[in-house]
Amino acid sequence: MAEFYAEDMEATDKTAEEIIKRLEEKKNYIPESERVRRDYAYALLREYRSYIKDRSGSGP
Repeated sequence: MAEFYAEDMEATDKTAEEIIKRLEEKKNYIPESERVRRDYAYALLREYRSYIKDRSGSGP
């Protein structure tokens, strides 16, 4: 997450796709199923949004 934050990437579908792409390049197993990938992307975005929120100081 820090890498994407440092690159000033917003929490968008495109960012989720990029996170998945980079994880796959690092040999992380991500199933081919569209449904699973969509769910995984959703979870990644949720975590990335939380990461951004924590770093920006706009806590709960």
